[in-house]
Amino acid sequence: MQEVYFALLQEGQTAETGGFFGALGRAAEGFIGLFQAGADTFVGFVTNIIPLLIVLLTAFYTLINLIGEDRVQRVARFAAGTIFTRYTLLPLLAVFFLTNPMCYTFGTFLDEKYKPAFYDSAVSFVHPPLGLFPHVNAAELFVWLGVATGIQALGLPLGDLAVRYLLAGLVVIFIRGLITQYITFFLARRQGVEL
Repeated sequence: MQEVYFALLQEGQTAETGGFFGALGRAAEGFIGLFQAGADTFVGFVTNIIPLLIVLLTAFYTLINLIGEDRVQRVARFAAGTIFTRYTLLPLLAVFFLTNPMCYTFGTFLDEKYKPAFYDSAVSFVHPPLGLFPHVNAAELFVWLGVATGIQALGLPLGDLAVRYLLAGLVVIFIRGLITQYITFFLARRQGVEL
């Protein structure tokens, strides 16, 4: 009996009954259809996205090992030098090389007074590069995929959107870094805390 039921569901055939039982049958089909759509999405992830992310993560960790962790850290110290690079280049490097959530450890290259603003910049930048570099925040790739699906449905190119999303993210994290740095300095001065 169960095999016949699933065969009917897979073929899209329904019992032609009306009334209460017909409505109940259509509700059951919709209910099962919801899980079937979820299963199809899951299979898509397992066969497409997950292998891609594993390869990307492996490639970038290999790149870090080839370059050398010491060199990557020297570049991070350099990027922490000016206000512009502190809230653009440093979060970009952190998110790109260490991915979320390890990217926040790049804050160790900063003085205490700059750490809250760096964290705000870094945490705000884990989504914008997803279109170009899906390895940076694999756990939340569904955000980008949802946007991408809508853009593709409109027949628009994804590459342009991904680049614009990244550039807009850089502008936003710079502004957030500046504002958070100002707020941190203001509150520290107000409370008599020396950072």
